Amino acid sequence: MSLPFIFMISTSLKTDQQLLNEPSVWIPNPIEWKNYVQAWTGYLPFSLFLKNTLIIALSCVAGVVLCSSFVAFSFARLRWYGRDFWFIMVLSTIMIPFYARMIPQYLLFKRFGWINTFYPLIVPWWLGGGPFNVFLLRQFFMTIPLEYDDAARIDGCSSFGIYWRIILPMSKPALTAIAIIHFVFQWKTFIEPLIFLNDQSKYTLSLGLMLFQQAEEVYWNHLMAACVLVSLPPLILFFLFQRYFIQGVVVSGMKG
Repeated sequence: MSLPFIFMISTSLKTDQQLLNEPSVWIPNPIEWKNYVQAWTGYLPFSLFLKNTLIIALSCVAGVVLCSSFVAFSFARLRWYGRDFWFIMVLSTIMIPFYARMIPQYLLFKRFGWINTFYPLIVPWWLGGGPFNVFLLRQFFMTIPLEYDDAARIDGCSSFGIYWRIILPMSKPALTAIAIIHFVFQWKTFIEPLIFLNDQSKYTLSLGLMLFQQAEEVYWNHLMAACVLVSLPPLILFFLFQRYFIQGVVVSGMKG
């Protein structure tokens, strides 16, 4: 699985002449570090693409963590009529592919005047947080003993207080897992920005890589250098928080 990534790094460090050499070598000599500088500053405004991607990704992560945890709390900790039925209905929406709702979404956002803005990419994640995220957090919340809720209610704590002061602080692993999963998803997503964004000034990093490939002459070493730079933040994020990520995913599957 690591071979494509190694090939990408190797190609990113080669000169134009070394790309044509046969047989190809894995460790080029000399190493062309300036390919990374050329990839970032030489052709396209990648710093602007990075800014756009961070705005979208961080806004979506905030919406997912807050909204999905709020919905999951209702399904896991509150007792109300039809709770299990509506939870099944929420889960069933996972089976609806994006391409089945792509045209209705586009027409709706066009009526709102949101085309060529970040709103179509951000707002939907603030309206429930996504069924998978709700499912993962609901499973984690169910592993927390209900005695905490009962003790808090005896002390006069409201349902929102239980959610905010007890459940969320005890759910850091699951919340971290959700945040990492969705950040990586938004970091690499391609179809939705391609559909809703028209101006190059609003492009994300994934669309910026597409512009590399559409150039009249493709410099593959520069393109691979750009791919390495785009791949690094999710990898660093995962390695920094992998303990919370693994704990959150594992514990969420312990109780149904």
